[in-house]
Amino acid sequence: MESVLSKYENQITIFTDYLEEFPDTDELVWILGKQHLLKTEKSKLLSDISARLWFTYRRKFSPIGGTGPSSDAGWGCMLRCGQMMLAQALICRHLGRDWNWEKQKEQPKEYQRILQCFLDRKDCCYSIHQMAQMGVGEGKSIGEWFGPNTVAQVLKKLALFDEWNSLAVYVSMDNTVVIEDIKKMCCVLPLSAGMPSERPYDPLNAPNHSDELIFLDPHTTQTFVDTEENGMVDDQTFHCLQSPQRMSILNLDPSVALGFFCKEEKDFDSWCNLVQKEILKENLRMFELVQKHPSHWPPFVPPAKPEVTTTGAEFIDSTEQLEEFDLEEDFEILSV
Repeated sequence: MESVLSKYENQITIFTDYLEEFPDTDELVWILGKQHLLKTEKSKLLSDISARLWFTYRRKFSPIGGTGPSSDAGWGCMLRCGQMMLAQALICRHLGRDWNWEKQKEQPKEYQRILQCFLDRKDCCYSIHQMAQMGVGEGKSIGEWFGPNTVAQVLKKLALFDEWNSLAVYVSMDNTVVIEDIKKMCCVLPLSAGMPSERPYDPLNAPNHSDELIFLDPHTTQTFVDTEENGMVDDQTFHCLQSPQRMSILNLDPSVALGFFCKEEKDFDSWCNLVQKEILKENLRMFELVQKHPSHWPPFVPPAKPEVTTTGAEFIDSTEQLEEFDLEEDFEILSV
């Protein structure tokens, strides 16, 4: 019994200070496809939120491009949101949606490897350095704020250099998801993508819902964290252990990127069926889903890594070589 109490001691200390900040209600709360009963599972809910990787502004990292900014405070918030979206996809890819994080507990080696993909160093595949420099090919200067579409395009291109995770990242065009194009792309690339098997949130069937959103805020500046001598990363500042923030859905900026992760083709087929039954029946749709590539569109060509002999990090360290990528401007929906 003592060992059980010791295991949860840290979490109890962290959560008791703000358990009462959530309303006492019978509503269900959905966190990335997983539901929690707020009235009886507040600790479990908060544990689930704190387990998500939290990326914020950082300072004192090596200057981007050698002479650029050493902090992304004030301009990197959308890049950090993109990192959080992709990191959750990688967690589902390697550890599964049911994986949970506990403070000061040894984690699987895949967790540390995922975290190291996002460290603020130019040799990390999804670092602020990589994203900022890849953004040059999207018409964004280093240190300039990104919109959701630019972040989506940057992640799609960086994923081409990520052999370990082997993701096919699809960014829809004109808010239209084309099933044929996604399946073609996933057959070309050795792919694992993933979506949790839990039933996604259906607001139409949620009784008496407040329609509030819980979110992780990137607008906090923390000091750069690097790997330690043993090759591990101190991950305490990559998890939000304070009270999660809430906002009314009516205050949400309409310029958004939605991310979906499908691990296998059957998961994608299930997602398509759900969208057709629950989303496309609405009059005001966030996006469309079609089976065939529209005839009036340019032919779909699966993205391919440029023919270079260096690593992805070294490749985009020279922004002149970014001309090999096409510039894509339309706002799109990110799907992984």
